Amino acid sequence: MAYEGGVLNAEARAGDGLEARAQALNERLRDAHPAEILRVALTEYAGRIALVSSFGAESAALLHMAAQIDPTVPVLFLDTGMLFGQTLDYRRSLAKSLGLTDVRDLRPQFQELATTDPAANLYKTDTDACCHIRKVAPLSRALGDFDAWITGRKRFHGGDRLRLQVVEATDGKLKFNPLANWAKAELDAYAAEHDLPPHPLVAFGYPSVGCWPCTQPVEEGEDVRAGRWAGSEKTECGIHVIRAEPKIEIGGDI
Repeated sequence: MAYEGGVLNAEARAGDGLEARAQALNERLRDAHPAEILRVALTEYAGRIALVSSFGAESAALLHMAAQIDPTVPVLFLDTGMLFGQTLDYRRSLAKSLGLTDVRDLRPQFQELATTDPAANLYKTDTDACCHIRKVAPLSRALGDFDAWITGRKRFHGGDRLRLQVVEATDGKLKFNPLANWAKAELDAYAAEHDLPPHPLVAFGYPSVGCWPCTQPVEEGEDVRAGRWAGSEKTECGIHVIRAEPKIEIGGDI
């Protein structure tokens, strides 16, 4: 904790309060159905919360639940400039069919691309830097307008996600993970029950879909995310990595 003249400063007090709030919410919701977790998030933080979605292979269930509760919820979609065309088509068709009215396409800033990745080949030499300018930075700028956000992460994805809490406090914001407890079978059952369309690439062996240079099909029986950054130790793009409090600049082309 940070003290100034023996008095706990405002920033430290705010951080402690956020952690306590996250812990209380996690205790309250850790065994709740994803739809109930979403209902609490979208009602108690109405106007201050966004749902972040990749419109990927497992996105439809969470987006459907959100649309049933509040179709006007801001949905933040990271259009990195390197997505599969099928993902862009799916984003448009799924948002329309679910009735989501505020899907926001977040793109990297032109100046950052021009100075850092002018040939659009940074992914070949530094995937972390590529993810930062195309995902982490645009999302950080957009989240400056919100106090909380919702993700589609699940524990069955493995890695650091095995310890995933339903509610967290990270980077000065509350983060809700309504699907943390669900297995793949439950996601599939929900999609079938509500006749949700799958991402087009699922049929071609892509159980997890990101940018085309860093995503490949997986063999039957492999881990769901085995096709993401295959052959490297990288498992996350960076938006879910705990960082020092970012200095967020609002603006750009978001």
